[in-house]
Amino acid sequence: MTKIPMTADGFTRLEDELRHLKSVERPAVIRAIAEAREHGDLSENAEYHAARERQSFIEGRVAELEDKISRAEVIDVSRLSGKEVKFGATVTLLDEDTEEKASYQIVGQDESDIAAKRLSISSPLARALIGKHVGDTIEVTTPGGSKSYEITKVAFK
Repeated sequence: MTKIPMTADGFTRLEDELRHLKSVERPAVIRAIAEAREHGDLSENAEYHAARERQSFIEGRVAELEDKISRAEVIDVSRLSGKEVKFGATVTLLDEDTEEKASYQIVGQDESDIAAKRLSISSPLARALIGKHVGDTIEVTTPGGSKSYEITKVAFK
């Protein structure tokens, strides 16, 4: 069984989603199925089929979340330190072409969100950063072409 690295925040988000699915979504879909059954013939009942489809999605997601939570290896980022980029690090990069700075936290696959500046450990940029230090330059191939970044800061928050 492969462990899945994730931060404590990411683990909490998965637990919250699981709790919501079990306590809110699942009972609501059960009520919707019961209500649709009361309307009679199930073979031509669109509400019934939609509710069953929703139930199937919820049960699949519950199983997926339970599996991920059981295999989670929660890493407390606040206990990490150092100048080397590793899982949980918040890395500030300087784009060598545009001189723009951007910061990203390297997190597990299930908690990545580029809009929230959380970068998956398996992304090409994160893989290029792992093991590097402040002052190092990395080159990453992106869909828009090759990009060069300089690491200006490594922090653990």
